[in-house]
Amino acid sequence: MTDQTPNQPSWEDIRFFIALARHGSLAAAARALNVNHTTVARRIASLEQALGAKLVERRPDGFVLTAEGAHAVASAHQMEAAAATLARPGTNDSPKGLVRISATPGLALEFLSTRLPRLTAQHEGLDIELSASVRAVSLDLREADVALRFGRPLDGDVIARPLVTLAYGFYATPQWQQRAATGATPVFVAFDEANSSIADAAWLMRCYPRARLAFRADNQLAQAAAARAGAGIAMLPHFIGRSIDGLVPCALEPLPPSRELWMITRPGDNKNLAVRAVTDFLTEAFAEERALFDAQQTSSMA
Repeated sequence: MTDQTPNQPSWEDIRFFIALARHGSLAAAARALNVNHTTVARRIASLEQALGAKLVERRPDGFVLTAEGAHAVASAHQMEAAAATLARPGTNDSPKGLVRISATPGLALEFLSTRLPRLTAQHEGLDIELSASVRAVSLDLREADVALRFGRPLDGDVIARPLVTLAYGFYATPQWQQRAATGATPVFVAFDEANSSIADAAWLMRCYPRARLAFRADNQLAQAAAARAGAGIAMLPHFIGRSIDGLVPCALEPLPPSRELWMITRPGDNKNLAVRAVTDFLTEAFAEERALFDAQQTSSMA
């Protein structure tokens, strides 16, 4: 075991602190690190003693960073990124290291996961972690390096660039399409109660306040699957609705509003080769396949 002064933090302690900050609970951090939760707690206490500061506070729903912890985790993430970069092959002028991308489940699973592997195949030193979540992540806390979100952020020290406009429609089985065409009362597949404040869910409830929600799920791919199974009509972005075999567009009014997709990064990362490689790739990918997201009808309605 190596000797270290009381004020010299251990890299292992820092690694455990990063995991706790990222996952929010001892149990989740322990699972990610393949250890037990008491080991995580011991490592955090060791780091706090070394730094002479309280880094986290326990809350009923998990742990949150103190002001000192928020400052420390930013530096810790820079150390983590530097360590990962040193371990990657490649030259100094090639992108290398780990880039974390956060996107909604529909975008992550239906679009990004089938396209981003082309980028890692081009650059042997570049690794990508793709997180699918409707939760808004913090770039300041290094929960992600690139975030794809709807709507331009109004605060925070970030760089925001528009990527594409996502148009929406109603999709269901041919049987539900026929019922909608004859004026039958629509039955919907929608977001669950926990996500009822999402803009898509809120708009549907404003326009159809008395409609039956026969099936609810926390993401649009699950909603699309339920609609394909005949549960009802799902309001989906066209890039999802058009990609699911067995779904057809339904003629309902009013049409859902389009939404702007933005790519968000930290200002300090504009010189990071790995992050730039990812953002350039995403910009080109969405531009090349813009028609997949627009409002053009790909099939006639009955």
